[in-house]
Amino acid sequence: MEKMQIKNNIRKLRFFHDELTQEQLAVKVGVTRQTIIAIENAKYAPSLDLAFRIAHVFGSPLEEVFIYEPKE
Repeated sequence: MEKMQIKNNIRKLRFFHDELTQEQLAVKVGVTRQTIIAIENAKYAPSLDLAFRIAHVFGSPLEEVFIYEPKE
């Protein structure tokens, strides 16, 4: 089975939401700033629950925040 990677638009969405910091987002979703950094850099795939919580903060559908595609 081919490996997949979850990319995201979190950095861009943070910028368009009053330049929300990684720390502010982390507090809103109940994780550490390091977790947000790892997710933004595609080093860590969030749980489904966390992915929905992040999308909810931005008022965006899950598919607008996260992109699931094959690794190159």
